[in-house]
Amino acid sequence: MSLVVVGTVAFDAIETPFGKTDKIIGGAATYSGTSAAYFTKNIKLVSVVGDDFPLDMIGEFKRMGMATDGLQIKNGQKTFFWSGRYHVDMNTRDTLDTQLNVLLDFDPVIPDSYQDCEFLMLSNLMPQLQKKVIERIHKRPKLIVMDTMNFWMETQWDALMDTIKLVDVLTVNDSEARQLTHEYSLVKAAQKILRMGPKYLIIKKGEHGALLFHKDQVFFAPALPLEDVFDPTGAGDSFAGGFIGYLAQTRDVSFGNMKRGIIYGSAMASFCVEKFGLERLIALKQDEIDERVQEFVDLVQFDIALV
Repeated sequence: MSLVVVGTVAFDAIETPFGKTDKIIGGAATYSGTSAAYFTKNIKLVSVVGDDFPLDMIGEFKRMGMATDGLQIKNGQKTFFWSGRYHVDMNTRDTLDTQLNVLLDFDPVIPDSYQDCEFLMLSNLMPQLQKKVIERIHKRPKLIVMDTMNFWMETQWDALMDTIKLVDVLTVNDSEARQLTHEYSLVKAAQKILRMGPKYLIIKKGEHGALLFHKDQVFFAPALPLEDVFDPTGAGDSFAGGFIGYLAQTRDVSFGNMKRGIIYGSAMASFCVEKFGLERLIALKQDEIDERVQEFVDLVQFDIALV
């Protein structure tokens, strides 16, 4: 059984208070797949690029354990490109340029070799394409995780609502949860979103951690205080990849195991922000991941006597 990761494989150009990059490899599926590859090797990528995308990076995907039969390469077309500038607080950013390019007519193909999908990660993408992928997998996966963003709430509301109904886990950030529900309280927002269809909801709060909701259960995981945050791009996707990668490795989708998945996802996101692009994420050692997870455990573990 496998983990199928769907989303963008792209070029980014990023500017933060700590520096700027020229065109580098990015994309939601790139970050999610790379992060998940540290936990499970049977990953199958669904995306599209132009013929300007470097073949050696596709080779790197394969080296990490990602099958690329579902990665379309469009001759004579350009890869999706995004450019942005982060503000001093690193929580807000301005989009400088978006070139959809190959995404304009992207029709996801699910090869026969992907039909053993047990876990499905729908990284941020047009909601109607996310729905197509669900419909094109013959047997419903054990777990479907969906990420989305404010842009689709503003431009494709009906399609987004149709797709949200079909997934098991939805991940959004705190401002998106409020936008989706018109509720300021995240607890009230979570209750509304769970009534939309998902069984579980993850609300990402950036440097303030993440919340996991299921029925009347709530779990909070803090974010690790870091000395250096160079580039938040891809942090949410790395979080999602670590989360579903851990669940795919353990094949346990209970609420208790999802809590552990949140910690592993948070650890992967904390690595992602330490360098620009994939630079930190792509060169990790297992003992670094183990040490980072232990830091999260130590951060919240304490003894207390009630009097």
